[in-house]
Amino acid sequence: MRRITLGTPGAAAKLERAARGRSLWDDARRRLFRNKAAVGGLVVLAALALGALLGPLYVGFGYDEVRKADVWAPPLTGGHLLGTDALGRDLLARLLMGLRVSLAIGLTATAVSLVIGVAWGATAGFVGGRLDEAMMRLVDVLYSLPFIFFVILLMVTFGSNLVLMFVAIGAVEWLTMSRIVRGQTLTLKQKEFVEAARAAGLTNVAIIRRHIVPNLLGPVVVYVTLTIPAVILAESFLSFLGLGVQPPMASLGGLIADGAQQMELAPWLLIFPSAAMIVTLASFNFIGDGLRDAIDPKDR
Repeated sequence: MRRITLGTPGAAAKLERAARGRSLWDDARRRLFRNKAAVGGLVVLAALALGALLGPLYVGFGYDEVRKADVWAPPLTGGHLLGTDALGRDLLARLLMGLRVSLAIGLTATAVSLVIGVAWGATAGFVGGRLDEAMMRLVDVLYSLPFIFFVILLMVTFGSNLVLMFVAIGAVEWLTMSRIVRGQTLTLKQKEFVEAARAAGLTNVAIIRRHIVPNLLGPVVVYVTLTIPAVILAESFLSFLGLGVQPPMASLGGLIADGAQQMELAPWLLIFPSAAMIVTLASFNFIGDGLRDAIDPKDR
């Protein structure tokens, strides 16, 4: 056991920190950074996000720039690092733009589902009674609808655009979030600090906002990291069907769909977008697994 000498500078501060001990979040952060897979996922995801944000500025070609002289140029040909497609568009520029669009859709749609799911589940679980019964029966009804069919119906009815895709995917991804939050809320509302807040005269809205939602942060953060790749896959599936992001804009799903149609003539059009999709989803899953293990109180 490490000993602290009282005569050394800063000994009092060290003793005070040792007496306070580590908080839950300190322990969680320490365990997270000991998880090599999670740290690797964080590094790779940060590199991908930085490349998607700044990469198109330095590629030298526009993602929608057509160059007839460079049609189906193989990788490392004519200044095209990853080659070109059937219209002579640089694949690296389109891949970086597609990654940007897919990450934006994943983050935005997940944020929509987060707001709706947390508000819905926390309200249903805390208030209880008939309101809880009615709210969760509605969730059950929506669960019975095929997810992809519902999103496709929205896209066909209102047209394909990025904003609608954000809303459409986020508006159905909140269902599982609401169930998770409700279950946690049913446990939290029996705690002493909630009873103390009631005794202090706080309204239900104030208790949910100040006490319930902050204590849901752990499981919610974990689920968010697992929802983002699910949203990216959903967008990719829609783009593969031709209902997602429309040309000349690119997304990972659209690039994979184009590559699948031309894989015999230009296999690089399928290989590189598919590899980017796999690496992105794997990074999110590693981070989610690491957060789940780090926040689990049984590991303290």
